[in-house]
Amino acid sequence: MSRPSLTIFFPCYNDAGTIGSLVAAADTVATELTDDYEIIVVDDGSTDSSRELLGGLRRRFPRLRLVLHDTNQGYGGALRSGFAHATKELVFYTDGDGQYDVFELRRLLPIMQDGVDVVNGYKIARSDPAHRVVIGGIYGWLMRQLFQFHVRDIDCDFRVIRRAVFDTITLHHSTGVICLELVKKLELAGYRFVDFPVHHYHRLHGRSQFFRFGRLLRTGVNIMRLWWQLMVRRTTPVGVAYRDERAAAH
Repeated sequence: MSRPSLTIFFPCYNDAGTIGSLVAAADTVATELTDDYEIIVVDDGSTDSSRELLGGLRRRFPRLRLVLHDTNQGYGGALRSGFAHATKELVFYTDGDGQYDVFELRRLLPIMQDGVDVVNGYKIARSDPAHRVVIGGIYGWLMRQLFQFHVRDIDCDFRVIRRAVFDTITLHHSTGVICLELVKKLELAGYRFVDFPVHHYHRLHGRSQFFRFGRLLRTGVNIMRLWWQLMVRRTTPVGVAYRDERAAAH
């Protein structure tokens, strides 16, 4: 395929230990893949030195754009900001904690051929503490039962997506539930996914914000609300497309 325009973006929350190397890697790999690219970092109200570091990076990398949240809006809020500010044909995003290798975009991007709308990474092996691997496995199995996902890995945030899909779906969640919302709404809209294996690495800096009782409780409530909306009521709020299953069968 011709060299497409490309947005690379990272949600960032207290990722001062990793975000600089991610931006540098993104700039290197983007210049190999296209002449038309932008790098976006959404700083979601970081309280460490991330914001100061990003200011210095912008002087070094002219293609870098910063989206700064005055207060923390949650992982979903950061992703929604990134998607909203992306201007290029293809959008690639991954987390700012450095658990995925940006250079593996070299392998994902060629998969984005005509007829493919999303290249969805899946973890070859999860490099997390044992309890998180177990919890992640149970979580993935439950979500697959609830939402009838077809993709191999629901919560692998290493994806290339055509920007045009966001003209037909609208995302609402501000928590990590946005991953379920994004994938399921794209599936329901009939967009074509291709799964592709990627490596997952140990977190070297910071710690997960997810494994806290209050956050887990809110996440559970939000998951059930999303399930009720999409799988039981099958409501179609503005911007949420459902494919015609009868037409799809032919």
